[in-house]
Amino acid sequence: MKVKAKELRKMSKKELDNKLQELRKGLMKSNAQVASGTVPENPGSLKQMKKTVARILTVKAEKQEDNSKKIDE
Repeated sequence: MKVKAKELRKMSKKELDNKLQELRKGLMKSNAQVASGTVPENPGSLKQMKKTVARILTVKAEKQEDNSKKIDE
């Protein structure tokens, strides 16, 4: 589930959105398991999913900032 920032920067906006949606669904599922008191299949994956979501959001913000700079110039 670990995705490096370099790989994310190579992805298109649509691919990033799809990956983000997929990760958020998995995160919701895992959080529901924790809330109901069951042990998730892989407890370490929760932290990893959260970090990957944060990476995707950061890369999306960087891309948006780059696009706005190009427009201003």
